[in-house]
Amino acid sequence: MTDDGQQWRERQRRAVRAHAAADDRQRAAEQAEAAELVARFAAEATRRGLRTERLTVVAYDGRTRYRTRLTGWYVDRARTRAVDPAGCFYLLTVPASLRSRLLGADPEPSPPPLVIGRGGRDGDSLPLATLLSLRLDAGDDWR
Repeated sequence: MTDDGQQWRERQRRAVRAHAAADDRQRAAEQAEAAELVARFAAEATRRGLRTERLTVVAYDGRTRYRTRLTGWYVDRARTRAVDPAGCFYLLTVPASLRSRLLGADPEPSPPPLVIGRGGRDGDSLPLATLLSLRLDAGDDWR
């Protein structure tokens, strides 16, 4: 193997690492911005007195719903995304399980995306800020 080949491989490795680091920084910045939007939404929903409700999760099959211990506000009409009063964002989908059927499910908070549905079909994506604004404007009549 020549020195040129080794140098080229090393330059490629450095370029890949630099690209991955830049992607990580961009993702972290977007998640921080989205988390701030969600925290502001929770504060404003509380200030306006929007009613919270017991949240449920849906199994990946889309047919089965399970109870949770969480309360908060659904932020999409499909009831698969929600925010709790503490400003945590939840994706409300879980694998189907007998345990969840009997005892309920315990979803963990998720980092909120800055764009809901990014990478989906045309017209299926929506900025998080717009979605949260629509939800606030709908008040308790959201359904």
